[in-house]
Amino acid sequence: MLTITREQANQIIAHARVAAPHECCGLVGGTAAGLAQTVYRLRNIASASRMTYEAAPEDLFTAQRTMRRHGEQLIAIYHSHPRATDPTPSETDVRLAYYPSAVYFIVGLGNQEPCLKGFHISEHEGTWQPAGFTIIEDENS
Repeated sequence: MLTITREQANQIIAHARVAAPHECCGLVGGTAAGLAQTVYRLRNIASASRMTYEAAPEDLFTAQRTMRRHGEQLIAIYHSHPRATDPTPSETDVRLAYYPSAVYFIVGLGNQEPCLKGFHISEHEGTWQPAGFTIIEDENS
């Protein structure tokens, strides 16, 4: 079970809002037990960025190096579906899900309140299913 703080969830949602109407993308680094530690914003360089995402390679490599330096593992990948009210993985999301151990977060901004959902995606099997996660309050709240 993956656990993120309210602040980390807010960081992901804020990134989605800033990027809209384009999709945003990023990574979440954390512990082997699934406790999120850091949200890494990545630039979306996809030519059709309103409908898909492609992380800037230099941002991806920098985030991965930073995770290694901090002893973090890649535990989640996030992106947004700016017009979705109830986001689910698209065919493209499934086809490009190369990290089966990661939770894939998708932020939907189609309602007044944003919707953050998690998924386990198997690119190999071409399937997805909901992934449970917990949002905890920050220690300083």
